[in-house]
Amino acid sequence: MELRICNPLRRLPFLSNCSYQIKSSQVRRFSVRSCRLDPNESHKLVLQVKKKLEKDHQSLPVGKNGRDDEDMILWFLKDRKFSVDESVERLTKAIKWREEFGVSELSHDSVKSVAETGKAYVHDFLDVNGRPVLIVDASKHLPAVHDHAENEKLCVFLIEKALSALPEGTEDILGIFDLRGFGTENADLSFITFLFDVFYYYYPKRLGQVLFVEAPFIFKPIWQLAKPLLKSYASLVRFCSVETVRKEYFTDATVPANFRD
Repeated sequence: MELRICNPLRRLPFLSNCSYQIKSSQVRRFSVRSCRLDPNESHKLVLQVKKKLEKDHQSLPVGKNGRDDEDMILWFLKDRKFSVDESVERLTKAIKWREEFGVSELSHDSVKSVAETGKAYVHDFLDVNGRPVLIVDASKHLPAVHDHAENEKLCVFLIEKALSALPEGTEDILGIFDLRGFGTENADLSFITFLFDVFYYYYPKRLGQVLFVEAPFIFKPIWQLAKPLLKSYASLVRFCSVETVRKEYFTDATVPANFRD
């Protein structure tokens, strides 16, 4: 277990499950920001969440990405700092969203028409950190032409595809927005908000970093509007050049074709 000094105090419900005991006088000055529980303790919390979901939300589906998916439960517990109640709340929302959005029904054929625009795809190779890579060519995104719902379906389909390619031991993906050729006709604040909301609420901590490549001057005011809407994910954004992408994130053999010399 690790302690960090912080204010104000936030009492966390798993405190009593941790092996480290804190006296009441210490609790006034310290808060547990994270707790790396041993497998037995974390499994107990998984079962608590699982039981609570079964009791209070019987209508939720079961199976993979359902209310009894222990891997999914554990991931949300980690994201919510092992708070059972917060995890149940987030999981309930995420599972309902998956069902209503029809995530399990998405397929290559169902997004084929919009995917053929080449606006977004999962790269064939991992980056140098072993992460799957989701690439967006912003100049090909035309909100006035392409159906908004179809864009969202493609977005979620590609997130699922990237996550299915996660190597063992890797937990997040890299997002690359190629902003070369970006113009006012490509601006879509609502879609940027949708994308980051999806990661924030339904795929927490699955987005490791976002690269905005060769952002033109016209993109800057859009970023100023979007930044406050992106919550904590705004801190993951890095503005960089094509050369940076090529040299820092890929090898000569794995660099995406659009970023080669």
